[in-house]
Amino acid sequence: MSGPAARQRDPDRDPGLQPERTRLAWRRTTLSGTVVAVLAVKTVLHGGASAAGVVACAACCVLWLGFLSIAHRRIRALAVAASPAAFAPRHAAAAVLCTVAMAVCGAALVL
Repeated sequence: MSGPAARQRDPDRDPGLQPERTRLAWRRTTLSGTVVAVLAVKTVLHGGASAAGVVACAACCVLWLGFLSIAHRRIRALAVAASPAAFAPRHAAAAVLCTVAMAVCGAALVL
């Protein structure tokens, strides 16, 4: 049995390396978003600054900051608690929205 019911039965359960793997996954995803934001800035500066390019770049940077905030909050929660609370659905939705919107902004800069 897994999930919340298993935690209620065995409160001394060792979560093993799962929180560490999840924390590392958040860090890798944040690093990927950082690369997207840096490439967006490089594309705008190198290719000539059009109004649409600057807006897409600015949106990409703002979305990156939003994702960075969400990821930092989750990484901190995973590091502090032995059994971290479930990720709030609104935070998960915000992380997905930031990621998809960054991809759209990146695609708009390339095209």
